[in-house]
Amino acid sequence: MKYTVNIKRKTEKQLNKLPENIKLIFFALKEELKLLGPVRSNWTNYSKLSKCEHHCHLKYRYVACWRVNKNNEIEMEVYYVGSREKAPY
Repeated sequence: MKYTVNIKRKTEKQLNKLPENIKLIFFALKEELKLLGPVRSNWTNYSKLSKCEHHCHLKYRYVACWRVNKNNEIEMEVYYVGSREKAPY
């Protein structure tokens, strides 16, 4: 099954400010989300934040957060990429 992964506009701006190596790691995560779905337990410090929200560390200092669309389980939205200190959880 192929999943859809959308990135919020604000998140795209956050992503553009990150170091290049972190961007590459994020895009690898995004491809895994597209191919394998929202549960990515093979990523560092992956956890479910709620029934439909997930997060994992890209590196020690950086995290990504995404949610599954409640009405369409094959659609996800990345709503945060950046410093773990400012993560919305």
